[in-house]
Amino acid sequence: MIKYHTNLTSRGYRALIYSGDHDMGVPYTGTEAWTRSVGYKIVDEWRPWTSNGQVAGYLQGYDNNLTFLTVKGSGHTVPEYKPRESLDFYSRWLEGKRI
Repeated sequence: MIKYHTNLTSRGYRALIYSGDHDMGVPYTGTEAWTRSVGYKIVDEWRPWTSNGQVAGYLQGYDNNLTFLTVKGSGHTVPEYKPRESLDFYSRWLEGKRI
């Protein structure tokens, strides 16, 4: 999959990789390691993102518009566990706004 992600992001396509921080099937630490293994430089250090005035998770941005984001308190199916937060981050990302 790394080959496909690098092919698309190097052509200017944005990519958002997200993970619930309570996902026991695919822990966010594994997803984070996978995202780092793409080899892009970090351009936006770990920082919180908010939903409804509360910290809803953390994100880190990489070169070529690759973003890794966590969702606090969410399991594997993020929209099922955290629908409001999911709509917030995904809507902002689709609109090109800062998450």
